[in-house]
Amino acid sequence: MLAYETYQPGFDPSMTYGYKCHSYGHYAHSRHNSYSSPTYRAPHNIMILGATGTIGTYITRAIVDANSQGHFGRISIYTSEKTVVEKVQDICALESMGVEIVVGSLDDERRFKDACRGVDTIVSCLGRHAIEKQIPIMSWAEENGVTRFFASEFGTDIEYFPDSEHEPPHQMKLKVRAHMKTLRRMEHTYVVTGPYSDLYFGAMKEAPKAGGFDVGRGRAYLLGDGDMPVSFTAMNDVGKFVVAALINYITSRNQTLIVHSFTATPNEILAEFEAQLKKKWEVNYVDTKTLQAMEKEAYQIHSPLAAVLTLRRIWTLGGTLHKFYDDSLLGFVETENLEDQVRLNIAKQVGRVPGGISLLRTLSAV
Repeated sequence: MLAYETYQPGFDPSMTYGYKCHSYGHYAHSRHNSYSSPTYRAPHNIMILGATGTIGTYITRAIVDANSQGHFGRISIYTSEKTVVEKVQDICALESMGVEIVVGSLDDERRFKDACRGVDTIVSCLGRHAIEKQIPIMSWAEENGVTRFFASEFGTDIEYFPDSEHEPPHQMKLKVRAHMKTLRRMEHTYVVTGPYSDLYFGAMKEAPKAGGFDVGRGRAYLLGDGDMPVSFTAMNDVGKFVVAALINYITSRNQTLIVHSFTATPNEILAEFEAQLKKKWEVNYVDTKTLQAMEKEAYQIHSPLAAVLTLRRIWTLGGTLHKFYDDSLLGFVETENLEDQVRLNIAKQVGRVPGGISLLRTLSAV
């Protein structure tokens, strides 16, 4: 069962809703947009973009599970013909759960606007390479009466450091935020999670020095000195936080919500792997200068690992740590911990969690 305690503050016309000032990390910034006519309408008909992607599967399943408990109304996904063919298990699973499947291209304005009919909320889970496509579709959505847009923000805080705006992986998300500020009839919610522990705890076999935990070899590559804490969110918990933000729609209105499951250092993660497997591992440390050199080279040769290395450098330098988190604003959300995530990653790496099985068929919120 999903564990949520809904928190909805009483409406006070004298209050400036949508304003919150956070001071955390090295950068203090306020989050506020001016809207002429707040809606305060609970999400009912939700359309999901990128529903079968890496994080989309978790978010979609959480929304579907919450819908089965009566929280929402009609749930639909907007997806491509390619996805329908290549991820038939996921599509069939969603259809069996009562989800409406709408097939179309993100570049097809007419088709997308048709898909928006009756939709009040869009949750975008689009991957890194499709982030910029949100810019036109946000405008199309607003023109067709969509009142809330959850942009695909899941991951590293793109406004953490004063110079975060210059980081290559942040460029598209910054453009999306800039465009969102031009919209006046549609509200937004950004859910910032930091790195996914599910992926960080895995083995980077194609680039071990990028950091990782290889269960089969009993070998770890720890970034920095291993003592810098990193704020993680388990992928299953990302879905829970999105659902909590949907349910607490007033609290999340026009907000950038900073959430997390737990915080741990690379050394603490290694110690948990060793404790659960009852053996000592071979340990290698990758200092930040080495990581930065790898990052620079990756961009020079146009490697797909370049963005990954940038993000890992940011995490290793403390770019996930916040003085304040917004978890409590969303009510009680039961999250996973370090022990849970290490246990799950061991199971994945030794094959006890079968590959190739539709996550949308097997995942269930807890």
